[in-house]
Amino acid sequence: MTSQTTTSGDVRLRLDIAYDGTDFAGWATQAGQRTVAGVIDDALTTVFRTPVRLWAAGRTDTGVHATGQVAHVDVPAAALPNAYPRSPRPGDPEFLPLLRRLGRFLPTDVRVLEIARAPAGFDARFSALRRHYEYRLSTAAYGVQPQQARYITAWPRELDLDAMSEASRGLVGLNDFAAFCRYRTGATTIRDLQRLDWSRDGDLITAHVSADAFCWQMVRSLVGALLAVGEHRRTAQWCRELLSATARSSDFAAAPAQGLTLVGVDYPPDDELASRILITRDLRTR
Repeated sequence: MTSQTTTSGDVRLRLDIAYDGTDFAGWATQAGQRTVAGVIDDALTTVFRTPVRLWAAGRTDTGVHATGQVAHVDVPAAALPNAYPRSPRPGDPEFLPLLRRLGRFLPTDVRVLEIARAPAGFDARFSALRRHYEYRLSTAAYGVQPQQARYITAWPRELDLDAMSEASRGLVGLNDFAAFCRYRTGATTIRDLQRLDWSRDGDLITAHVSADAFCWQMVRSLVGALLAVGEHRRTAQWCRELLSATARSSDFAAAPAQGLTLVGVDYPPDDELASRILITRDLRTR
């Protein structure tokens, strides 16, 4: 079973997911590692009494969080009754009993927020139009309040948001982001960066980053480069010139993982889902 096709007799479900990535070795299943997909796969397999596998819109790295992750899973139709110890009450969503039961099998640092039948042609990864991330920093003298310390990066120096915003504008668009991506064999580094801007609320600084897709560590690398600009160690022109690089730059460090959160994924109307898959796969191989 692949992430692009549904076997005859299977039901494709869409899952909306949130997690605290601190104690996970990223999203993707890895032998001997605690991962988000591994934990949810195990819980779903227990509930449905048959092996199943999740496919996500974005495979977040170690320590990265999510409030708006989207995934799909293909479940044999015959296994669905296993997930229903009792039927939904009149007026309840179809999968509410499954949602409640699944919650009892999951650890507290990952939650499935919603389950629904996926429309025809839906693929959590390849149907997506864009992903939205936020990166949060605090420049407070004391660092970060304890209740937020797992989700916000403490930054010990002041930052010039005007300089960072200027540099950010020079990166938006369809570009080769090789300088900002860790190398993966056969993976393209061409991405359409659709939003990269900053906001401030007192000591809290937030980067808002959206693109059709992201390559490995791209968001953290973009933030890391822009922090160098914000500290006046680099210029906006230097940042723009990184787009001509053909490999990951060693001139800056990626920002720490803890400040990064996947906050949402956009999809086209249901009747455009299948055609979106063809476009996405073409972009990945150009």
